[in-house]
Amino acid sequence: MNKTFFFYDLETTGFDPRYDRIMQFAGQRTDMDLNPIGDPENFMIKITDDTLPSPDALMVTHITPQQTLEDGYSEAEAAKILIERVFTEDTVAVGFNNIRFDDEFIRNLFWRNFFDPYEWTWSEGRSRWDMLDIIRMTRALRPDGIIWPVDSEGKATNRLELMTAANGLKHYKAHDALSDVLATIDVAKLIKSRQPQLFNYLLEMRDKNKIKKLVNLEDKKPFVYVSGKYNNDFNKATIAFPLSPGPNGSVLVYDLRIDPSAFLDLNSKDIASKIYASWEQRKSPEFVELPIKMLAYNKCPSVAPLGVLSEQDGWKKIGISEETISKNIQKLISRPDFAENIRSAFENKREYPKSADPEGQLYDGFLADVDKLRCELIRNAKDSELSDLNPAFTDERLDDLLLHYKARSFPASLTEEDSMAWENWRSERISKQLPKFVESLQRISAKNVDEESAFILQQLQLYAESVIPIE
Repeated sequence: MNKTFFFYDLETTGFDPRYDRIMQFAGQRTDMDLNPIGDPENFMIKITDDTLPSPDALMVTHITPQQTLEDGYSEAEAAKILIERVFTEDTVAVGFNNIRFDDEFIRNLFWRNFFDPYEWTWSEGRSRWDMLDIIRMTRALRPDGIIWPVDSEGKATNRLELMTAANGLKHYKAHDALSDVLATIDVAKLIKSRQPQLFNYLLEMRDKNKIKKLVNLEDKKPFVYVSGKYNNDFNKATIAFPLSPGPNGSVLVYDLRIDPSAFLDLNSKDIASKIYASWEQRKSPEFVELPIKMLAYNKCPSVAPLGVLSEQDGWKKIGISEETISKNIQKLISRPDFAENIRSAFENKREYPKSADPEGQLYDGFLADVDKLRCELIRNAKDSELSDLNPAFTDERLDDLLLHYKARSFPASLTEEDSMAWENWRSERISKQLPKFVESLQRISAKNVDEESAFILQQLQLYAESVIPIE
């Protein structure tokens, strides 16, 4: 099969992929020249009665819970569609900030529905890519031929709806999943036509093994790095230097824009206090950010060799001199203990309480092969077969997950005991969500909202009343 892109976008009930839910999925397959193949996908996914959507999220998406219940697929049906029709072999899954947001929702959807949460991104020629970082690097290094938007304060912004407006591209309805998909494809076409060499280079660099050749600890070299974590003054671009190994096979890199002299004498405890500082601590005038970032090879980081700066005033665009780079590298190399303290601080990272909910335990460990086979049995079972299915999982997370799976997508398969267990769990979950839901609903309702927003608030109120457990 030939490789294809599948551009996709989600609208969700909130921002937490472990506990919030997908409301709308939309996508369009294209060939590698960005020409559409077939009709787009565009469907709703039913919200189940264990979830209260964020009113703030729905003020943006304008999707009501009732819409999803009337027009949507169950989660189990949606997961099957994504495997069979969307993330097929040789597909490059791509979106706008999908790697940090949408992909995590897909991964958790598959986890809840007994599909492998990882294989859809790498097996059988599959891969993924993210247009947001492509846009950032194009703006930072090869901006010619594209109009780059700024916000109301004159600051650079890469918001999709502003990118399309500035360049005269169609974008019928921002924050509608299908409209955003088609707009993302048009932006990709714009970059490919104006800066084809950079576009094709970054497409090849979605391969983590190619990234490792450029960014590694055996042959440490400075490289161009564009990331949302960096300052906007130079379009999120800097020159970084690999320092030490990081968690989960990543590499810790130093921002060479910053003189390391003030940090070299910090011990691992001092470093950890900066890395894991709270939001309030970071807002303090005395707080100085540590210019260290974790680069994950499997998240398609936008990186390039320093050679890309030799053309079109590249060094001037990025705002760093070769002399500064050289001096700061020498300081880092002269203090190998600093790199070791950095490694130690990340290695002994602060432990956060593990979720007691199996739906939040995706990253607590991989499944054994025997459990993978049992998961396949479950997802292939019919409604009538699930009642008597006792898979004898070795992984303790999966028994509770099975109860939730049956309750959401196959409620007729629940025994009386199952129904009671589900209602107890559902009631507790709704009760935890309710205070924040009510606060948000009241805060928004107090504003002078338009007619459509008022209708959505009314629908939210009705939906909440229908799922709140009876005392």
